[in-house]
Amino acid sequence: MTSAVVVGAGPNGLAAAALLARAGLEVTVLEAADETGGGTRSSEALLPGLLHDHCSAVHPTAVTSPALRALGLEQHGLRWRLADIDCVHPLYDGSAGVLLRSVEDTARLLGPDGGRYRALLAAPVRHWDALVHDALGPLLRIPAHPLLLARFGPPTTLPATVLARFFRTPQARALWAGVAAHALRPLSRPFTSAIGLGILTAGHAAGWAVAEGGSRSIARSMESVLRGHGGTVHTGVRVTDRRQLPPADVTLLDLDPGQVLALYGDRLPPRVRAAYRRFRRAPGVFKLDLAVEQGVPWTNEHARRAATVHLGGPLAEVARAERDVVAGRMPEQPFVLVGQQYLADPSRSAGDVHPVYTYAHVPYGYDADASEAILRRLERFAPGVRDRIVAQQATPPARFAAGNPNFAGGDIITGAKTTPQLLLGPRPALDPYATGVPGVFLCSAATPPGPGAHGLCGAGAATAALRHLGAGTG
Repeated sequence: MTSAVVVGAGPNGLAAAALLARAGLEVTVLEAADETGGGTRSSEALLPGLLHDHCSAVHPTAVTSPALRALGLEQHGLRWRLADIDCVHPLYDGSAGVLLRSVEDTARLLGPDGGRYRALLAAPVRHWDALVHDALGPLLRIPAHPLLLARFGPPTTLPATVLARFFRTPQARALWAGVAAHALRPLSRPFTSAIGLGILTAGHAAGWAVAEGGSRSIARSMESVLRGHGGTVHTGVRVTDRRQLPPADVTLLDLDPGQVLALYGDRLPPRVRAAYRRFRRAPGVFKLDLAVEQGVPWTNEHARRAATVHLGGPLAEVARAERDVVAGRMPEQPFVLVGQQYLADPSRSAGDVHPVYTYAHVPYGYDADASEAILRRLERFAPGVRDRIVAQQATPPARFAAGNPNFAGGDIITGAKTTPQLLLGPRPALDPYATGVPGVFLCSAATPPGPGAHGLCGAGAATAALRHLGAGTG
C-alpha cells in the first residue's frame, strides 16, 4: 500500500493527511505537541469553563475553502457560527467603519463611500465560488477562470495606502486599513491590498465565522476524517532528524523552511537550500487573553455586537504602526486585534464572564511586555474595561515559538508576506510545494496561499504528492 508521512498536525498538515488518506494512502502524522491543531487549538487556560483560542480565531477564508469543503467537515462535527456584525474599526470620535456580512448593508453604513465599496467588492463576492480556486492558489499556473481573475487581480497589486484613496471618509479608510493590516507589512508596499481584498471578499461570501466549541473543532473534525480513512496520529513526537521518520513513499512537512533546512539541508538542491536560508520572517504578535465580566463596554455600539474589532485609529496611524513593527520598533500606538468569538458562540463563556482575545502587532522576537499597551488601547475605545477584567494571561512571541516552532519570533503567519513570498512562497518554482528532494513536499503556511485555517497549503502539497506518485507509477 502506498504510504505517506506528515510531519506537523496544524490545519495544513491535517488537511494534507486527510486528503491523502481519502485518496487511499496509508497515512501517519507526527506532531511535536501533545495535541493536534497547531494554530487551531483552544483551551480553558485562563478560567474553568472559559474557552480561548490559542491563535487562529475568526475564519473568513476557511468557510468557503475548497479543501475544507472537499473533506465534508460538517459531517464530522464542525459547526460555523456568526456574530451579528463581522468587524468594526472604531475611531476616536466614537464613529466606526462597520463590516456586515452583506456588501449592500456594509455599503449603506459607509454612506458617501457606499457606491465605491460596492463597485470594488460586489462582483468578486458574487463570483467567489468560482474565483476562490484561482485567488487562493499558486500564481504560476493556468487559471480556471482567467476573465474573473483579471477583474479581481489588478486592485490586489496596489499598496493598501493607494487603494485607500479610493475612499473619501475616514471610517471607510480606517476599516480598509485594519483589514489590510492582517498582512503584517508596511501598507505602502505593492500587493499589500491582496490579503485585505481576499479577506473581505471571502468574508462577504460566507461571513467572518468562528468554529463552535473553539478553533480546535476545525482540527478535531479534520482528524476525524483522517482516522475515518485509516490514518494514524502520534502526538508528542518532535522530529529533529529525518532518520526518525518511518519509511514512506511521500513525506509532507508542515514546517517552516528553517526546520526543513535542519532536517534535509544536505539533500536539498543548492538553489533550494539558498532560497530557504533567505526566507524572511514577519513581525510578531503579543497576545493577551482576558476574562471580562459583562463584556467590553465599547463606546461604539456596533463594536458590542462584533466578532472582531480592530483598534488602530485612522488610516495614517495604522500605516505608521505597521511600518514601525517591520522596522523593529515597538509603536506607541500598536495595531490591536480584538476577538469576541463568544458573541457568535456563547458556549465559550462562563456565565456573565466572557473570553476576550486580543493581540498586538509587535516587532519580530519582541521580548518586552506589551500587556499595558494593549490595555491602554482597549481603555481608549472602551472606558472602564479594566474594572471588568477578572483574569488575564499573556502570550509573548517567545511563548508562541516555544509552543509551535513555525511561529518563531512570534511570527504567526509563518513568513513575511513580501511580494515574492506572498506570490511564490519560499522560492520561485512551478511547484511551490516541492522541496527538490524527490517525494518530499512543504505544506506549511510558508507556501501559497499563506496563513489561515483554510487548509489550502496542505491541499496544494497533497495534490503535488499525488501527482508525483502518479508519475512514478505511470
